[in-house]
Amino acid sequence: MALTNTIITSWKLQEIVAHSSNVSSLVLGKASGRLLATGGEDCRVNIWAVSKPNCIMSLTGHTSPVECIQFNCSEERVVAGSQSGSLRLWDLEAAKILRTLMGHKASVCSLDFHPMGEYLASGSVDSNIKLWDVRRKGCVFRYKGHTQAVRCLAFSPDGKWLASASDDSTVKLWDLIAGKMITEFTSHTSAVNVVQFHPNEYLLASGSADRTVKLWDLEKFNMISSSEGETGVVRSILFNPDGSCLYSGSENTLRVYGWEPDRCFDVVHVGWGKVSDLAISNNQMIAVSYSQNNVSWYVVDLNRVKKSGSVIQGLIQDKPIPAPTSALGTTLRRNYERPTTSCTGQEMKQSSEADRRSPEGERRSPSSEDEKEDKESSAEITNPEDYKEIFQPRSAISRTPPKRTEPFTAPLEHSFSESVLEKPGPAVKIVTPVIDRAGQLKGPITSSTPVQRVEPTVIAAAPRPVAVVTTSVTSPSRPVVTTTKPKPTGIILSTRNEPIGLNAGDFLSHARNAKASVMGDEEALAQIRKGHDTMCVMLTSRYKNLDTVRSVWASGDVKTSLDSAVSMNDLSIVVDVLNIINRKPSLWKLDLCTSILTQIEELLQSKYESYVQTGCISLKLILKRFWPLISDTLTAPPSVGVDITREERHRKCKACYKQLKNLSNVVKNRAEQVGRHGSTFKELQLLMAPLYC
Repeated sequence: MALTNTIITSWKLQEIVAHSSNVSSLVLGKASGRLLATGGEDCRVNIWAVSKPNCIMSLTGHTSPVECIQFNCSEERVVAGSQSGSLRLWDLEAAKILRTLMGHKASVCSLDFHPMGEYLASGSVDSNIKLWDVRRKGCVFRYKGHTQAVRCLAFSPDGKWLASASDDSTVKLWDLIAGKMITEFTSHTSAVNVVQFHPNEYLLASGSADRTVKLWDLEKFNMISSSEGETGVVRSILFNPDGSCLYSGSENTLRVYGWEPDRCFDVVHVGWGKVSDLAISNNQMIAVSYSQNNVSWYVVDLNRVKKSGSVIQGLIQDKPIPAPTSALGTTLRRNYERPTTSCTGQEMKQSSEADRRSPEGERRSPSSEDEKEDKESSAEITNPEDYKEIFQPRSAISRTPPKRTEPFTAPLEHSFSESVLEKPGPAVKIVTPVIDRAGQLKGPITSSTPVQRVEPTVIAAAPRPVAVVTTSVTSPSRPVVTTTKPKPTGIILSTRNEPIGLNAGDFLSHARNAKASVMGDEEALAQIRKGHDTMCVMLTSRYKNLDTVRSVWASGDVKTSLDSAVSMNDLSIVVDVLNIINRKPSLWKLDLCTSILTQIEELLQSKYESYVQTGCISLKLILKRFWPLISDTLTAPPSVGVDITREERHRKCKACYKQLKNLSNVVKNRAEQVGRHGSTFKELQLLMAPLYC
């Protein structure tokens, strides 16, 4: 059997649980491609380093979900806009908030930093665009023209223009010095999601929900290219750093485009779902997507992606087509003139002075309310080691993430020339099935090199035997594959790549002589049937118990049905009922808390990951809904006279407090773990902070 290892073009690097609730926005730092900021419905902004499992820093202060985020050019600052219309700017190196900017009347849905100055632009669902001077803490100009939400903003490389994309299907170009619109592009037929300037030439690219990517000439203000091959909504676009091509990210697909003439150099199928942002580092494309509270990183090796050539009848030619040139050999299109200092500071100052007299301009001085909000905002450093490494390096010159970082290692892809066992001989190869990350059987392998990956969890499934290649003494040219079993962790994941208790090695011969034979059918069936009868009995019993709980639930008495589940002494039944109640938090009552908190303590210490997750969700809901009531009831002065209802409530709150106090010790111990579960317990520890006093 011949084994061939090939390097794949794209792969999933990592998946993390980024927030306690749904992720609502995220952005990659374009300078390094190794920093990620995520915003969630929990009103937090979390900072991550790509391939690191733990959050570096958690930024608080917003009181409504975070709808958009943006790094500045040096990745030393980050700004976040919220659903309430407010913006907060943090200094990541100093780990503190710099500004709170209030002004939009609706959700902020797009942000961008000026490339060389202390300015930033924000776009809102209210269709307005505002330019902010973060030093003076005020809006210096407001741009009106869109009729629907502004989904993306981008400053030109020279800092003189601002491009905006909107749900009204238009792209507008604004002159920052003159404070007015230069032109409007209207060829899109649906909402425009993203715009980006070419890094050198006067070109602008836009991607839309109409499944097209268009390029615009910013000298003649006309469209020079339009792609028609997208299979889904275009969510992200990115020019190659040298400006030679344009990358387009849509659902599960990366496309590489050229222009003048229009052509598609390459199409790479990546399982990233609805990709949200792209960045380039070490000639690798780093992409991120999110679903619910999970964030996934993907890597595309650009060395294996076609970035030049032409497309003729669907085939790509290797010979690149040169860009239009003049007789002198230079590109016809004009290039940006980048100033060596901050973008025409005098001109911006004049614009600021002028907008004070403009009916569209808005100026406001810092208020005491803003000062109070700044104090209430904070930057919680959750991972001091990574924070110091990235934002406080020993030498200011070699800032980390460094300009030169090591590329991510691609996993190996295996292929075979035969699909049967090698004939018996002095060296017998043990063939084991390979199951990919999606749980699909890919085929047998005889040897493999494990790829080092950072998985954001401390709970690992019972690992399967790892193939180890050694060399036979009698036949040095032929490798012998043996299997070694790592020590089991005792924790069972909720999602597994292979069934528990079924070892493929049990069905294969381990004999090392010429007369070795494969296990017969009867023996194989006997192995499969091990424990089958016991499992059937357990499932039948569980079905009867669930049917009993369901009959009580049908009467509308949630408390009695939960009590009946607890009385069965079967945690699986309790988990099933809790999962239903957690789906509808309004079902939670104080009566339920007194019954279930003891069970939650058992769930948090269970060896089953799904039980731990359910326990964490239930405890979080209880703390958020009932802790204020419990605290207020227990600290309230005694009432005058007889109040039976109040006394009953006080008794229940006292019982809950006692149980929560016991749970706080469990949470504190589990919070010391690393990975996604450690992060979950850290969040619970913060919610339970009053119990540690």
